[in-house]
Amino acid sequence: MRIATWNVNGLRARLEFVLEWLRRREPDLVGLQELKLTDDQFPHEPFRELGYQALVHGQKAWNGVAILAKFPIEETARGLPGQEDAGARLLAARSGSLHFVTVYVPNGKAVGHEDFERKLAWFDSLSDWLARAYDPDRPLVVCGDFNVVPEPLDSWNEEMLAGTIFHTDEERARVARLREWGLVDLFRTLHPGKRAFSWWDYRGGAFHRGQGLRIDLVLGTRPVAAWAREATIDREFRKKQRGLTPSDHAPVIVELAADGA
Repeated sequence: MRIATWNVNGLRARLEFVLEWLRRREPDLVGLQELKLTDDQFPHEPFRELGYQALVHGQKAWNGVAILAKFPIEETARGLPGQEDAGARLLAARSGSLHFVTVYVPNGKAVGHEDFERKLAWFDSLSDWLARAYDPDRPLVVCGDFNVVPEPLDSWNEEMLAGTIFHTDEERARVARLREWGLVDLFRTLHPGKRAFSWWDYRGGAFHRGQGLRIDLVLGTRPVAAWAREATIDREFRKKQRGLTPSDHAPVIVELAADGA
């Protein structure tokens, strides 16, 4: 089973790019973020033609998350309870025993900005909700754009950026709380010393200069971690494909054992 997460940075602008990726990579279950469209604007038909059911929690011009699946799934939660003002940033579904949640964590803008405190509050609400709604001993995936560099290894320049947005102790403590509850960072577990990034700024040739951050995560409970066989950041789809412009994020793909989920 192949699961993935991807911040597409505007689905209308990136639709053909995303469809090309689906045709070539053939994931079974995908969490998408930053759709920037409403539910009624979501293009279901092209995804159906490729065999995907889509669940959508959209928002006009901003945010928005979706789940694509090649097998039947049912929605179990839309939006993070108590954080409705933050926008469409969470969608959860279930297929059999597997629960799947995609999130788009608020950016926070800058340390000291009021949005930074809102970001921390959103993280706290996420941890509280997961603890109420799920069991860490059962199969659960939480994936998405977390807008946090979990550890120094995940930044292109920790020495320069330490203490700035995405690199603060406060943000990292929120990710650590998720791990303490029972979520495993599947990429880092499979590649404990590998320096790899999932986001690069469009400006300044950051991608080609290797100036990136690993902020897109696939987290799983212990049962899911036991099924995980490989994790890949799909750098190829941070490059142009057939003249199509990519997102500033690369997809993250995790392969689960065939008998998993």
